[in-house]
Amino acid sequence: MAERIKARRKWFRPARGQFKLVYKLGHEQHEYQPDFVAETADAIYMFEPKRRSELDATDVLAKSDAGVLWCQRASEHNAAHGGKPWRYLLIPHDGIAENMTLTSLAN
Repeated sequence: MAERIKARRKWFRPARGQFKLVYKLGHEQHEYQPDFVAETADAIYMFEPKRRSELDATDVLAKSDAGVLWCQRASEHNAAHGGKPWRYLLIPHDGIAENMTLTSLAN
């Protein structure tokens, strides 16, 4: 009987300063910590759920830009070293359901 091996999946809530993400708001720079990070067999996701009414807020968009750039650079580094791509996901809170997979959430 063949042994069935499941791909390992991991998730965590980042600690303050773990990613060294900084976003600019006006003339000031602020530290940014994403809410969750999850790893699948194919990619690593940085998740930022927000209330739908906040998705267009200036600070949310600035944080999103910083997260996208960080993920782009991390993906480039990982590609050069055989690692997985990173993807940033800004998700409306009401678009999340308990029975969703990471893949469907990412889509």
